[in-house]
Amino acid sequence: MTTSARTRQPSFSGQEQALRSGQYLRVVNYHNTPHADTDRIRGELARLAENFSAVTLDDLDLFRSTGRWHKSRPGVIPVFYEGYRNNAEVAAPLAEEVGLTAWFFICTAFLDVPVAQQYDYAGEHHIDLVEENERGERLAMTWDDVAELSRRHVVTPHTAHHAEAASLRTASDLDREIGEPKRRMDAVTGQAAASTAFLWGTPYGADPLVDAALREAGYRYQFGNTAIQYIGG
Repeated sequence: MTTSARTRQPSFSGQEQALRSGQYLRVVNYHNTPHADTDRIRGELARLAENFSAVTLDDLDLFRSTGRWHKSRPGVIPVFYEGYRNNAEVAAPLAEEVGLTAWFFICTAFLDVPVAQQYDYAGEHHIDLVEENERGERLAMTWDDVAELSRRHVVTPHTAHHAEAASLRTASDLDREIGEPKRRMDAVTGQAAASTAFLWGTPYGADPLVDAALREAGYRYQFGNTAIQYIGG
């Protein structure tokens, strides 16, 4: 799925002008990236690289603070959700091959599930599997994968258990799915994760409890279905 996203919301006429002048970022969402789809994914990423510029976190911060995109071509963010093993083995090398910065939104608890239980865990948490994903094989990244990817790409939490924002009602819920994933990832990468996203793409502003927890945890951006929203920092 492809969506256009901007960190500020201009008027309709301003949107059209910004779109025509390349002032929007394009976000392209991926989930499972099986080895069998290598050629297709390579072709898609190559076409994106031909027409768009890579986007790092620094690029996004600069765009947010100035309101202007600073590269000659519009930016594109290929996002890989959930933390599949094949995201590290297939998607990351292909992005590097064509010169794109990939963004990995990782369900941190998925990485901690014992290999023998990952197939069933995925089925219970809306983590879609394909024929290539076999029961008993490691389906999730490892924390070593996360550390390695963080040196070349953007890695950030996608909650712990692939949680829906509306399901987070208690302080324990909020810390488990918002605070702890960031603390864990920051400890592994030595960086400060700046963004997050929820199952079903809930936007910032939909739930005051969740919004407050995001700010307290130290996130700057929330990725939703139609926008990248700046939430503070």
